[in-house]
Amino acid sequence: MQISRSEQKRRVKEIERLMAELVSLSPHILSQALVPEEFRQELLAAAALRGSVRQRQIKYLTKVAQQYPLENLYDLVSRHRGHALAARKQMHTLEFYRDALIDEALEQQERCRQAGSNCEEQWPSQSVSALQAEMPEIDPLVLLRLASLFARTRNPRYSREIFRYLRSVQEMRQRTNSRRSEEE
Repeated sequence: MQISRSEQKRRVKEIERLMAELVSLSPHILSQALVPEEFRQELLAAAALRGSVRQRQIKYLTKVAQQYPLENLYDLVSRHRGHALAARKQMHTLEFYRDALIDEALEQQERCRQAGSNCEEQWPSQSVSALQAEMPEIDPLVLLRLASLFARTRNPRYSREIFRYLRSVQEMRQRTNSRRSEEE
């Protein structure tokens, strides 16, 4: 799945927000972060800085952080600062998948129109394959049908339905994961 430059910039901005939140945490909390020691020391050093120097350091940390898995860092910030940052990231991820699926459906509709044939509601979709890899619980037929309906009618209702469906699957996964962690 091709990621646009705008989407790449949005993702970097989200990581930058994460780094700003991490830098504002206390050193005791930062010691719990599951990152290499050098990176932890950089975070602690950035916490002592002020003004534009701190902003430059946060941008540097953003660049370095892209090579590490960020889920643990989002969890750490969520535990100590609230869930707003992680929820925002999840919403943007779902919006990205919805938009990619809709774009793919519109391209498929255009190919069918040029070929002079009727478009079916099922086609080999890279977006759905990527979504299934991340969320195996999804029903690909539901997503393909909604995307096809949007491409055919351009009714924004179907776009919202795709987003709602993805969000419901994600919330179900989170509830399941929280139950598992409570049982352990």
